[in-house]
Amino acid sequence: MGCIARIGCLILLVLLALGAWLTREKWLRISPGAATSTASAPTWEPLSPAAGERGKRGIDNLSNPSGPVFTNLSASEVASYVFQTAAHTIPATADSAEAAVIGDALYVRAVVPIKDIAGSGVLGPLAGLLNDRERLQLGGTFHVIRPGLSEFEIREIKLRDFKVPTGAIPKLVQQITRGARPDGVAPDALPVITPRSLADVRVGNRRVTLYKTTGAAP
Repeated sequence: MGCIARIGCLILLVLLALGAWLTREKWLRISPGAATSTASAPTWEPLSPAAGERGKRGIDNLSNPSGPVFTNLSASEVASYVFQTAAHTIPATADSAEAAVIGDALYVRAVVPIKDIAGSGVLGPLAGLLNDRERLQLGGTFHVIRPGLSEFEIREIKLRDFKVPTGAIPKLVQQITRGARPDGVAPDALPVITPRSLADVRVGNRRVTLYKTTGAAP
């Protein structure tokens, strides 16, 4: 009887294992690990003139005395406005431009001609390891310097899978920045003209939130 019982238990375990394998997709969807992995994956959004226009409208609304005290913009709306309109950092020859909020930073990436950023030799030996066109990725956050002027401080730059040393970021920023740099902008930051009513910028929770100074003149 003991042998028969053991055989019966073995058959039951085999059936349970088979049932778990057949329904594995359902269990994976509801498992805590799967949920965490899905939630942590960044959402990359393409940059576009339409997104830039929406971003501009949201930013301009802060200058309206009767408008909202803050506005939430997507990564694409902010990046399209800043990098394609205000700062003109992404060259016209770039393609596949995308943006995402990851943690407390805004990331922008695009495929660019290496000659547009390596002309001054700022990349050093790294330039010899790259193709004619590579993916450039910038990551950073915003600071309001004074009424009418903000900056996008770059924390990280990657070319393909190569991370640019922190000490080289200011030189690379200077290479890709177009036009004069206003006083007060950090060497590792891009200048961004913003409404005088803009008081603060917060990046997080997959969005960029802009706050205006209460009672400030447009």
